[in-house]
Parts: sequence; C-alpha cells; structure tokens
Amino acid sequence: MDKKVYHLSHTDLDGYACQFLTSKIFKDIEFYNSNYGNEIDEKLQEIFNKIEKSDKENFLILITDLNLTMDQAKSLDEKQKQASKKIELLLLDHHISGEECAKEFEWYHLDTTKSATKITYEYFVKDYKDIEKYADLVEIVNAIDIWLKEDERFEMGKVCMRLIKDSNEINRMLFPTEHSEYKFFLLEKAQEFFNAHKGNIKLEEAIHAIKKEFFRKYQKEDDTLDNLVSKFIVALLTKNKDKMSVTYKGHKGILTYNIGNTSVIGNDFLTQNEDFDFFMDVTSRKTISLRANGNIDVSLMAQEIAGGGGHKNASGGKLNNFKDSFVYDNIKSQIQDILNGKVENNA
Repeated sequence: MDKKVYHLSHTDLDGYACQFLTSKIFKDIEFYNSNYGNEIDEKLQEIFNKIEKSDKENFLILITDLNLTMDQAKSLDEKQKQASKKIELLLLDHHISGEECAKEFEWYHLDTTKSATKITYEYFVKDYKDIEKYADLVEIVNAIDIWLKEDERFEMGKVCMRLIKDSNEINRMLFPTEHSEYKFFLLEKAQEFFNAHKGNIKLEEAIHAIKKEFFRKYQKEDDTLDNLVSKFIVALLTKNKDKMSVTYKGHKGILTYNIGNTSVIGNDFLTQNEDFDFFMDVTSRKTISLRANGNIDVSLMAQEIAGGGGHKNASGGKLNNFKDSFVYDNIKSQIQDILNGKVENNA
C-alpha cells in the first residue's frame, strides 16, 4: 500500500493489540493513542497538521477501539473532504455507543459482537496473510475484552491486560514511537507463553524480566529495572533536547511533561548535558518541578513563575493558569509564554 498511515487507537490492551497487528502490515505508519473526550480531538488535529505538512499525497487515517461522538465524526468527515491531500478514513470499533455514527458514515465500521482487535484482524487478514500467526493473540484479547469468562483463554487475557496497563515506563506523549515499540515488544514476547502449560502464571512471573530485556537492548550492563529505565529516558531526552528546549532569562532548560522520578532523571540529564541550565517538568495537575546544575537559582524562578520556591537547585510550584493539553507542542508553547512573562500565574 503506497500510503502513509496514521493509526489512532485506545490506551488499553485491545487498543494496542490493534496497532500491534497493523505494525506488521504497513511499513509507513505512525501510532497515536487516546482516551475519550478532548484527547481524541487534539490527536486527530495533530494528525491533520502532519498531513498538511507532508510531501506525500495519499494517506489513511485508521481509528480502532474508539467510538466517536456524532460531532467528532462530522468534524473528521468534513476535514477529510476539505483537505488538500487524498485521505482515506477507516474506523473499526465495537462500542454500541457508536451505532448512530456507523449508520451515518460509510467509513465507520461497527461490530458489537467482538473486540476491536478481532475486527481489525478479520478486516485485514484476507489481504495480509502474515498476521495469521497472531491468531492466538487475537482470540486472547477478544476473550478478555468482551469478558468471555468461560473461554479457556480468559485467564491469559487477564495477564496480558495487566501487562499493557502496567507498562508506562515510557511517556506516550513525549516519546510516542518508543512507547509503541515497548508495548509491541511486550505483546510479541507474551506469545511465547500462549501455548505453555499454565502459561498465564509463567507469563505473570516473567513480566519483570521481559521488561528488563527491552531496556537491556540499549545498554551494555545489567541493572535494576528502575535504573535501566532512567538511563533509557535520559538518553531519549538527550536525543530530543533541542526540540524540547525552553529558555528563561537567558538560561536554557528542557521541558518534560509528567515524566516522573524528576530528581533522578533531572539531575542525570543536567550532568550529561552541561549546555542546559535547568530541568522543568510540568504535570496535568498544574504542578512544576525544577532542577538546576548551579547556573541558575530555580527557587527564585519557581517563586516568580509559579508562586513556589524551595532550594537553589531543586524547587517547585503550581501554574494556576496552565491549561492542560494532550499534545506536547501545545504545552511547550504555553510554558514558553509563561517563562517569557506573557502569562501571569494568577492564584
């Protein structure tokens, strides 16, 4: 298929399993994940923005395991028709709440009897036979997602569901490519247990080792999972530091979002990147954490921009006027305005 594919899916096992299958089908594909509400709108707008900037002409926007509201479906349909590029739409879902949209739009395919993964598999397998080897995964996801408790694959589905739910070591907003790669790696490794005796128990016991195996691919020496993850994240931040940089009064810093473990990651990043003066993490709760390397007093910075404070090299506060977003570029633009003094932090 000579098309660029953008695949938007849900953030659970069913959603990622749909994308796991399409990762085996399409070579030129990017993955986006969303929960419901405004996040869908922001993710779709981000996709359209990329399409308009692309030098390609043919695109497929594939949506799985997400039902759209009628307003969202109408907006998507209208954007497709108004776009300067050739865009095909395809939505594969199983939520009954999408029934009205399915009747209105021919690109909206609804089947309430099976999981989105099974719908996706059946839609593509006739043309892409290579995914037949993932039939066991499809049936396991189907058993747990539509809650077939009597199905012999149900218990394995429970373990796979937790495998995906508890694998958020890589922030999906900051590093979507690596986030997807990690989820797909876990699903690929899980298949080694599908036909084993008491495979669900063996997989559950192996989860920690499987996670370490992913992060060990990028590092020479073994370590604890926490340390392997921290090193991996710092390496990603270093790789992407230019596009994630912000400035404050002549000082250069890096901006992250809900990064977690700020003390370790922030200090390690600044140690390895002496051209940066501060590390700033903002959260969906409007709080900020600041770390510095001695070139700037972040207690004064926190006091000025967030009514906060702390220590010279470790401070924090709250940005009352910060408006959360699901797109990093939107957050960065807003934070840079705050750092430039264009937005007051009113209590």
